[in-house]
Amino acid sequence: MEKKKKVFFLPIKNWELSIESDKLNYIMRRLILLIIVFTGIFINYSYSQVDSHFSLFEYSQNIYNPGAAGSNNAMCVTSLHRQQWVGWPEGRPQTTLFSFDMPLADVLGVGLNINQDILGFQQDLNISANVAYRVELDPGMLGVGIGIGIINRAIDGNWITWQSLTGGTVYQDPAVPHMDNKIAFDMNFGATLVGDDFWIGISTTHLLRPTINFEVELPSYISRHYYLVGGYNYSLPNPSFDLVGTGMVLSDGSTVEFQVNAKILYNKSFWGGLSYRYNDAIVPMIGVHLINGLSIGYSYDIVTSKVGSYNSGSHELMVRYCFNLKGGKTPGRYRSVRRL
Repeated sequence: MEKKKKVFFLPIKNWELSIESDKLNYIMRRLILLIIVFTGIFINYSYSQVDSHFSLFEYSQNIYNPGAAGSNNAMCVTSLHRQQWVGWPEGRPQTTLFSFDMPLADVLGVGLNINQDILGFQQDLNISANVAYRVELDPGMLGVGIGIGIINRAIDGNWITWQSLTGGTVYQDPAVPHMDNKIAFDMNFGATLVGDDFWIGISTTHLLRPTINFEVELPSYISRHYYLVGGYNYSLPNPSFDLVGTGMVLSDGSTVEFQVNAKILYNKSFWGGLSYRYNDAIVPMIGVHLINGLSIGYSYDIVTSKVGSYNSGSHELMVRYCFNLKGGKTPGRYRSVRRL
């Protein structure tokens, strides 16, 4: 007797699309594998840091994908701080992120992000608000969102120019801003699908390519950045352990960065793992999810690129607290691999 196949129905406007369960699982696996395929296409590009990046990137999704707002079905407050290239003589990158998001009225997710990035004489402050429309599909919760905000870029430093070396001042060079502060409008767009054992997201930041118009001859703009991210939770034969894999591919159109993480989760609470960021670093990481909704994570970048000889690595700390607005166990506490 032939086994009857389960059929899912996906509501799209006023009609339904039926997909057999085995075909649906096949589609989900292929979506996750897109990350690997995308990586393979651009493997020959050189690594370059674009946008603020975090080794614990699954906890910073709201800053680059507004479709993730409210995806934990709880009110979540997240803070990440990254000290990059500790021991670098001067001007090393330092990044601090504060992020808040929550579901609203069942079909919406909202969020607020404040991100400060310091690199040399340059300081960027990015403030954005996210709104996501959420719809429950058979594979999981789909969120499609837009983020609107501002970028404040400040430059304050003592530059060495030909004029300064010959007794003049840096102000005589029209191509070098000595001290300036500019604000530009910014917009992001993205979509995230979260299921019981997987998540996948695609997004773009700096959608309008905001212009930073310093008092110089040629103003600069911030290029669009494209993200493809995802993760999968695999339950091991021992019910106390889970294997969690996540990955990210990021491109600004000319360079590509990719990172893959593998973690072992014990008793749904303690985790440890290893990450690899192409041509840049190997990253051990540990963390814990406490029963009261508090999560803590730490990662240490062992830099493998040429700059590794001039520093002692990079440190990153994550603290998150999620609160169930309806009471009871926090949704997503054990459900969504985004929490891992």
